[in-house]
Formats: sequence, C-alpha cells, structure tokens
Amino acid sequence: MPHVAILIVHYNAEAETRACLQSLRKIHKTNFTASIVVVDNGSKEPLQVPEKERPPKTTILRSDANLGFTDGNNLALKFALEHNNPDYILLLNNDTTVAPDFLEELVKCAEANPHAGIITPKIFFSAGKEFHHQSYTNDQRGKVFWYAGGSIDWPHFDAFHRGVDEVDRGHFDNQKNSEFATGCCALIPKKVIEKVGLFDSKYFLYLEDVDLSLRVQQAGFTIAFCPNAHVWHDNAGSSGGSGSTLHQYYQTRNRLFFFNKYHGPETGVLKIVMSRLHLYKYSLHLLLSGSQTEKQAVLDWAIGRMGKWTM
Repeated sequence: MPHVAILIVHYNAEAETRACLQSLRKIHKTNFTASIVVVDNGSKEPLQVPEKERPPKTTILRSDANLGFTDGNNLALKFALEHNNPDYILLLNNDTTVAPDFLEELVKCAEANPHAGIITPKIFFSAGKEFHHQSYTNDQRGKVFWYAGGSIDWPHFDAFHRGVDEVDRGHFDNQKNSEFATGCCALIPKKVIEKVGLFDSKYFLYLEDVDLSLRVQQAGFTIAFCPNAHVWHDNAGSSGGSGSTLHQYYQTRNRLFFFNKYHGPETGVLKIVMSRLHLYKYSLHLLLSGSQTEKQAVLDWAIGRMGKWTM
C-alpha cells in the first residue's frame, strides 16, 4: 500500500492543532499507511501534545523561528522525504478537522488518475466559522463551502475559491479538475514534488499554493478535485483571520508578485505587455489610494523585498 506523509505547520494555536490531530486519530486507512510530521513554527510556547493524544507515527519538529507557511512546510517535507519514504505528501492546515474517510478518498482519486499532480477535497467552513455565519440555519452550518476548487481571474489579478459561502447541495459533485489547489489540504505524489520542487520561500504566506499549482501544470500534470473527500477549516487562524493586517499585507504583495511572474493564457508579446501595464496601473492605484498596509505591500514588492514581513 502507498504511504502518505501528512505535513502540518503549527503556529501559536495549540487548541486547533490538537483538535486536528485528534480528528486524524480517527481516519480509516484501508488503502494506505500514514505518518505525520508537525512543524512547531517558532511558537511562543513549544507545542506539547501527550503521546496518547498523537496519532501513530507522529513526529513534532521545533523551529526556533517562524518560517512561514512556505518554509514550515518545506522543512516538514524534507524531513518526511528523508525519514518516512512517502509515496504521497498531504499538506494539511493545523486549523482543520477531517472526515474519517477523507484520505482514503483522496488516495483513491490519486491512484485512479496518474496524471493528477495535486488532489484536493471539498473544504467547508467549520460550523460557526463562516464569513456570514448568521445567514445560515443550524443544519446548514458545517456544510458551507470554503473551497470547491479554484479559479484564476487573470484580468483582475485574483485567485478565488469556487463555491465559497454556498451551501453544499451536490452542485460541485461532477467537477473533476481545478485551476489551482489550496495548501489547506492537498495530496501530492512524491514524483510531482521531485519534478517541480518545493514551495517558493518568497511568498512566506498566501498564494504559494497557486504558484505551486501553476508549476505543477506547466510540468504536464492536472489539479484534481475529489468531491467525496471532506475537510472542515477554521479559516486563516494563524494570520489573525481574514481581513487582518497580516492577511491584507501578504495577499496584496504576493498577488502583485504572482501576476507579474505569470501571464496566464495570454499569448503574443503585445498582449503580455498590455497585461503587465495593467498590473502596474493597478499597483499604482493601491500605492496612491490603498491603506497603509497595502501601500507598504506595494513598495516591498516593487523593491523585491519578499519573504517574511518585518512590521
């Protein structure tokens, strides 16, 4: 059976990480074996999880510095490749909980589709963590999409989740592919990692998964969506939540970096040049009219100051 190494990056959120590990203790493993690598990513207090609360074959690595989502996962990945000999890598956010059969379904999708470079599940908001949680009834909470595949809006410099804020009524069940995978939960065959490499450290946090998805597709693989696999996500817990200063900074800077690096489906020199000019016009608008955080993000991108933001 294939072996899956599950990678989790923890940062100052012990309750969420322990809940994630508790849910992983209950997963079914009929078609794979598993190990877990948790990176304690420079948390103020070292992560303490008693052995009896850890799933089997769980390793906790301590980093004294916050390496970001990119290098936190890269550290876990290098350890797993060296020590655990995986056939698949599963990226999993620490503020998630999972259905018992989610990984069985992801592995099943991967084994049936050798051209899939990344396989992603349905991801729902954790009940009560929805953006507009008061808009949903009690029986709808926990069934509201956070991610049902992803699309890239090249003209407007945006990458967005399909289905976000919609209640699952089975309307994405026939979707098989996605334009990008979210790093919140993504199964990646080892052969793909060996071909395209790890996360780009320049991002530190946000859009590194979209960048990896583009590189995977450029290498000839697809991004697969597996609707039978279900995960629940608290949403942006380690960065202070959606709309926080950190969230705004990294989203702004990294969007400019990503859309300057890639030109999408545009072909021909003139179209690519026009796309770049449109991006520069957008960055100038942010510089003149954006918040102080957005202005700082634009300036840092313009001078090539990437990686971790020192406020």
